[in-house]
Amino acid sequence: MSIPLNPLRRWSDRIRPLVLIAMLSLAPLGLVACAADQKQHALGCATSPSPCLSGLAVVSLETSKGEVLLSLDGNAAPLTAGNFVDLVKRGTYNGTAFHRVVREPVPFVVQGGDPSSADAKVPASQYGTGDFIDPSTGEAREIPLELKLAKESQPRYGETISSAALNRDLVLSHLRGAVAMARSNEPNSASAQFYVALEALPELDGRYAVFGRVTKGMDVIDRIQQGDRIIKAAVIEGGTLVKGEP
Repeated sequence: MSIPLNPLRRWSDRIRPLVLIAMLSLAPLGLVACAADQKQHALGCATSPSPCLSGLAVVSLETSKGEVLLSLDGNAAPLTAGNFVDLVKRGTYNGTAFHRVVREPVPFVVQGGDPSSADAKVPASQYGTGDFIDPSTGEAREIPLELKLAKESQPRYGETISSAALNRDLVLSHLRGAVAMARSNEPNSASAQFYVALEALPELDGRYAVFGRVTKGMDVIDRIQQGDRIIKAAVIEGGTLVKGEP
């Protein structure tokens, strides 16, 4: 049963963040946790096996409800944006489903990108459990949490930020239309699944990696229902990938 929106809006600032974070964390991602003792300096572009994005990129998502354009920021989120661009170029997102749409009791997220959802043999009940299997290794590719503060020259990797003051300094935050990586409870477990914020979600800042935003087609995102699909994803501008630091 849905809770009416207006009473929910009167929740305290303490209760609402806990509910929204729990809503995202409960999504089944089926991701494998990284080693807990990994250090931040070992998680960035310099040592990552995944490519990083140099500069900016624009990605077109042709969905069953219309076209959506995403602007990706390789300056503030080079590893996260680079991973996404690489998967787009590989065709990973073509045919995948939006398996999770949460608009009640408050607008929350539209989530998709599970590679397994493009396989007709995979039942819908298992959507949201898959990740990208790198054909060069035969293993799931996972990337660390990446957060860039305006006052710091390089992003931080591998750890959440709980300080409200630091979160206010994030270059990329959860505004309406923000595009970010979904993950399991382990911060360094993002792979291919992503979500679009349906409203400002400051409760998620410092916990999940934003790497871009919707610049066209937010009305399309607002119409997407669970089960709608990405017909084709393509890089239409920028998208230069590099190994090591951009």
